[in-house]
Amino acid sequence: MNIDPSTTKYIIKTELVANGVVEKPDVVGAIFGQTEGLLGDELDLRDLQKSGRMGRIEVEVSSTKGRSTGTIVLPSSLDLVETSILGAALETIDRVGPCKAQISVKEIRDVRESKRRKIVERAKELLTDVMEEGDVPLGNISEMVRSEVQMEEITEFGEAKLPAGPNVDDSDAIILVEGRSDVLNLLKYGIKNSIAVEGTNIPESIKKLSSERVTTAFVDGDRGGLLILKELLETAEIDYVAQAPDNTEVEELTQKQIMKGLRSKIPIDQYIEMYDLDTGKKGNHKKKSWKARKKEQVEEEPKKEQSKSKLFKSLLSQIKGEKKAILLDAEGNKMDELPTRELADKLKSNKYTGSTVVFDGIITQRLVDVASDAELSTLVARRIGNIPKLPTSLDLISQDHLA
Repeated sequence: MNIDPSTTKYIIKTELVANGVVEKPDVVGAIFGQTEGLLGDELDLRDLQKSGRMGRIEVEVSSTKGRSTGTIVLPSSLDLVETSILGAALETIDRVGPCKAQISVKEIRDVRESKRRKIVERAKELLTDVMEEGDVPLGNISEMVRSEVQMEEITEFGEAKLPAGPNVDDSDAIILVEGRSDVLNLLKYGIKNSIAVEGTNIPESIKKLSSERVTTAFVDGDRGGLLILKELLETAEIDYVAQAPDNTEVEELTQKQIMKGLRSKIPIDQYIEMYDLDTGKKGNHKKKSWKARKKEQVEEEPKKEQSKSKLFKSLLSQIKGEKKAILLDAEGNKMDELPTRELADKLKSNKYTGSTVVFDGIITQRLVDVASDAELSTLVARRIGNIPKLPTSLDLISQDHLA
């Protein structure tokens, strides 16, 4: 496959399986068609391609015995967080042309890392040639030695093999950064207790480590940095927040900027009160501490679940034996009531914008497929039939679950 290096920072590589014969134009059409409007204007694939932030989609597909398989490669010049979001969006595609299909992401590869290795190896060769000729530029040797030491010092931490500095295991305090390049930049200036979280899917090893050490989140000064910080606040125990200047990544910082950022780190409760996590802007509108709000959320969740169960149980009792379906919005308010036999057609019509259906009947695989396409979150019924394929986004609840 031909990848345009001018637009490539990361490569998303996926595998395609389709129950039927499909060709390259079908696959490309499905990608653009089924992701349109899914991620908002900022991550619209057509706009990204027009602006050069996403390269040409390369597809290789072959068919045998009425079944098609192949690979899809999508080059991206976005940051790692946004690239991961695009990869997840590709996995939502469930149909190519007239055929049911499944797309799964196999890897997101940092193209720059292989380029860096090639640069270092070639630089070594060039340096050797220069030294053999006796004309040795001392400044270049110093930089090369420093770079080699950095590469040797970087280690792997935990089962996820996260890039980390050599002192992470022994230090009482750790610094969480986004990626390997951030760890290398901190190592360059003698900071050896940093570890990369590698995206918004925070590994268990980070969660455990943050509960045992004094933890500072050192994030990029952009939207990706805010996304990672929000995820860390939900899943890990963060004590301090340090942030790169606006629109700057940690891997780009000079020694002075790094030291200034770490010296200016803010206790997490104070940060939450000072900044809006959605925009990164200052604002004193939040009165309660982060820990207090988090505690309230934990205490409130069981109450919400109990309230939902009580509502579902009551509605099932109301329609018992009547073969009716009740459609609810996200807050549990009744939007419509109709015969169960009309439910599938109603959901297919795209006129239902609610999130939950409670009905007097049995949940079947066909209804699950229709509900998933309609982006429902919950199906509640008398019984649940044989469901070999259940989407992760859909919850199924039977009368027995509510007892």
